[in-house]
Formats: sequence, C-alpha cells, structure tokens
Amino acid sequence: MKMVRNVGLTVKVPEEVCDDKHCAFHGQLVVRGRQFVGQVIKANSQKTATIEWQRLYFIPKYQRYERRNTRLHVHNPKCINAKTGDKVLITECRKISKTKNFVIVDKLQ
Repeated sequence: MKMVRNVGLTVKVPEEVCDDKHCAFHGQLVVRGRQFVGQVIKANSQKTATIEWQRLYFIPKYQRYERRNTRLHVHNPKCINAKTGDKVLITECRKISKTKNFVIVDKLQ
C-alpha cells in the first residue's frame, strides 16, 4: 500500500490509490495558494478537466455588477476522477503544463 501524504488541507483523502506523480495525495505535487470551488464542464482530456464558476464584476460607470464566468484547466488525478457536472475544490500548485497550474483535491458532490 502506498503512503498518503498530508497536504495541509481539511479534505477527505481519496480511498482509491493512484500512481500519478502530479497527485496531491499520492505524488510529489505540493499545493499552496488560492482555492476555488467550481463545476466540471469538460472532462474529456486525459488527466485534465475544465472548471467553471461565476463571479460578480463591478462596472464603475453604471455602478452595478455583472456576472462573469471564469474557466480554468486543472489536473484531474485518477484517484479523484471527477466527471462532468461534479462540484469540486481546486487548489493552486506549481505549473504542470502550459495551461494547468491547479489540481483537483476534493469532490464536493
């Protein structure tokens, strides 16, 4: 059985064990920095998912807010294996590829 690292977050550790070197629990990836909660809108790529969430953006001219969407490409480890429609917690890490610098650490639903 492979050892599970303490990543310093209050999330449940996945029961499934993976051999992914970019997994926060079973690999050598260190998580630090910002955290977001979003919904998986695409999980077609290998070990990659696209996450989206809404935020409010203030427009000074009209003194009102508008809704904007933020999309990020994140690493999806085998032990978590998030599917389209899942609500997930993502955490910042070092750059994994050209567009990925976040990793999924927990499935919330």
